[in-house]
Amino acid sequence: MKKNDATLELSKEAMKTYGYNVVDAIVEHFDTQNEKLPIASGSRQEMDTLFLEEAPENASNPQEVLDFVLDEVITKSAIVSHPKSFSFVPGPSNYISAMADTLATGFNIFSGGWAASPAAAELEIVTMGWLLKIFGFPIKKGGGIFTSGGSMANLTAVATARRVRCGDDFSKAVIYLSDQAHSSNIKAIRVLGFRKEQIRVIPTDAEFKFSINKLKNAIAKDRIEGWQPFCLIATAGTTNTGTVDPLSEIAKICKAEDVWFHIDGAYGGAAILAKDGKSLLKGINKADSLTVDPHKWFFQPYEMGCLLVKNHKWLKQTFTEKPEYLRDIEGNTSEINFYDHGVQLTRRFRALKFYMSIKTFGLKAFRKAITYNVELAEEVEGKLRKSANWEVISPATLAVINFRFNPIGENLSEKNLDKINQYISEQVVSSQKALLVTTLLNGQVVLRMCLINPRTTMIDVNETFALCEEFAQNKLAV
Repeated sequence: MKKNDATLELSKEAMKTYGYNVVDAIVEHFDTQNEKLPIASGSRQEMDTLFLEEAPENASNPQEVLDFVLDEVITKSAIVSHPKSFSFVPGPSNYISAMADTLATGFNIFSGGWAASPAAAELEIVTMGWLLKIFGFPIKKGGGIFTSGGSMANLTAVATARRVRCGDDFSKAVIYLSDQAHSSNIKAIRVLGFRKEQIRVIPTDAEFKFSINKLKNAIAKDRIEGWQPFCLIATAGTTNTGTVDPLSEIAKICKAEDVWFHIDGAYGGAAILAKDGKSLLKGINKADSLTVDPHKWFFQPYEMGCLLVKNHKWLKQTFTEKPEYLRDIEGNTSEINFYDHGVQLTRRFRALKFYMSIKTFGLKAFRKAITYNVELAEEVEGKLRKSANWEVISPATLAVINFRFNPIGENLSEKNLDKINQYISEQVVSSQKALLVTTLLNGQVVLRMCLINPRTTMIDVNETFALCEEFAQNKLAV
């Protein structure tokens, strides 16, 4: 037989040189990212011109490929870990977890079943136990699974709720969520085959919280009409305003009505580690299932979401399949195959980065960082309220604050205010000096800051406000 000369390998020395260059680039990024511009731009035409080509038949010099990626790909990607990346939900990340991901990928560890990697499965059990304790879920009976993000965690939660509460027939099942719930929940509901008439979007109150009275009315009406209320999705830290729904009150309703209580804490759940976190998130331990996103406020790199449940058996009875080719690796009941607890069979070793970063820095450092973020947002609110130019639309809540330019004495119409604030955002983003975009609250265009980066300072905020005011005054002068 002819010897295979296409083994896709480099020499040991070449691998070392290449690896050192990659690590050097990552270290340089972590060391200098604060000094760079956070925004990247590029049209589809520009990107096609730069990258579009046929798949090459012949080999290229590895260093040349790496240099091209570092020069052209990395530089044309936004720095979501930048201290002036204020929009959406930033991803602050941390170096230890980035290296942990490199280890998990480099050793190509399969984290689906116990037989393939008992250590990987055990670390997921251990870190899941840490999270269960943090959120007040039962340690022995509870369970969970790491996912790609909050979207997959919410999908897993709704699928589990449907299986446990409805069995195979969900034709009359109804699910409830507020108008401030994250869009991933609606997507999950639709992916799972629920019809539009099975979804109840409940309006929020003046503080953007789930309206308890409207919720009770909707459940009562559905029961009279022959529907089956089976699941309610509350939010612990809405994306728009950081608002936490009245979790304890909702928990009582769900218990009385025998409705599955899911909390989407993908954004705000980590705030439980803040100084006043337990009071801010009172009732979060009452959920049947809870989504948290470590790649947000637990400072992990993408991708890492998590679903916690009160009873680990709910996951297993929802997702377990027994194909013939897996019959030899089932193991005993204490050896968890995480492919039986969620959608994915093939899974990367996500638990490693969470494990290594918590072990390295300790929970105390995470508590301090999250508390700092909450207090920074409150300091920003105080600054805005003392200004004659800015109006707070939604106060600092779990490190999110919404505001708009509305100078005293100008008597601008709502239409003009919307135009000015949209213009401010567009100009700030165009300057590439900060990422600050708008959202809509009560029909108004407002600017939104999400301050979960522990490296963001009031200097970063003040420089951004100065930029905003410069653009606003330019617009007023036109």
